[in-house]
Amino acid sequence: MEVTLREIEKIMEKHFPLHLADDWDNSGLQIGDPGSPISHILIGLDMSEDLLKDALDHRVDMIITHHPFLFQSLKSIRLDSSQGRIIQGLIQGGINLYAAHTNLDRAERGMNQMLAERLELENIGLLDRSHSDDLYKLAVYVPPEHEERVREAICQAGGGMMGNYSDCCFRSSGIGCFRPLDGSHPFIGETGRLEEVEEIRLETIIPADRLNLVVSNMLMAHPYEEVAYDLYRLYNGGKNYSYGRIGMLPELMSLQDFCGWVKRCYGLAHVRFTGDLGRRVRKVALVAGSGSSYIAAACAQDCDVLLTGDLKYHEALEAEARELAVVDAGHEGTERLIVDYLRQLLQDELIRGGYSTAVSAFHREKECMRII
Repeated sequence: MEVTLREIEKIMEKHFPLHLADDWDNSGLQIGDPGSPISHILIGLDMSEDLLKDALDHRVDMIITHHPFLFQSLKSIRLDSSQGRIIQGLIQGGINLYAAHTNLDRAERGMNQMLAERLELENIGLLDRSHSDDLYKLAVYVPPEHEERVREAICQAGGGMMGNYSDCCFRSSGIGCFRPLDGSHPFIGETGRLEEVEEIRLETIIPADRLNLVVSNMLMAHPYEEVAYDLYRLYNGGKNYSYGRIGMLPELMSLQDFCGWVKRCYGLAHVRFTGDLGRRVRKVALVAGSGSSYIAAACAQDCDVLLTGDLKYHEALEAEARELAVVDAGHEGTERLIVDYLRQLLQDELIRGGYSTAVSAFHREKECMRII
């Protein structure tokens, strides 16, 4: 069975919701048609001419990257530039381009969770709470005989979730009154006559990103011509998300041994570090990519070591002054594992959906930054 790009977007955004992306980010569909059929997907870390060539050679019709290719507004598309050639090649080759960036970093089962599990960290938690879902309270008035149908429609669309509990609702009974006017087609009552009917007030919680879908499903399931419902934005936040993770190593080890452990777990030839190699470490903070701005957060969580990339000189001095060891596995080194992770996740989802779409991974032959 053939899958469309729109269905691939739904799969990606089920795991990595776009509302988790930062405002400055540009995650989501970058080039393409949501209705186009997809038979072969290629996943890479960055959009490049090498990746485009591989996609054209293997007749790929969709590319998914971690880093957005189109990040800022374009003022021109010059075919004598690398960016222009890539745009031309994608469009002429009928290749759709999609990016999952900061939403993938922050997601519950995203980049940093995967990296923490690869390190075999225990008691994995959030490094901070940089993002929290907005919540809404929905109250709708329903005839008793339709309460179950409306409740199911709300919950199937994502309402009623509280932590590890689903279908969380409250209902109370009362009397509703209304007078149908000329031109109305009342489900209950007669035009011009004041009616009093028994109704159920059904209440539940909805995360902001599911709000439109929940309300739409509720209205379709509700028997009334004019549905009476209220929406309240809540001060209490929903699920928390973070760029980083904290966790405990299975056992106490020296910083030197930890550096070796990182190299083995992530398949790296080298890492950089700051701190005493003989120091014993166990509690780890982890932020993929450029995470040295999280030095203070790691110290606030009493971590022994921060694992990240792109550590700069003055940040290393700050970590040293705070007595926090830092292991720099490189921006690419901490992120390249996501390519195979996404390939497997998408392939599994497509198989479960009965789709025959192939999913492949593209790996750069050499790291972007190397040491001699």
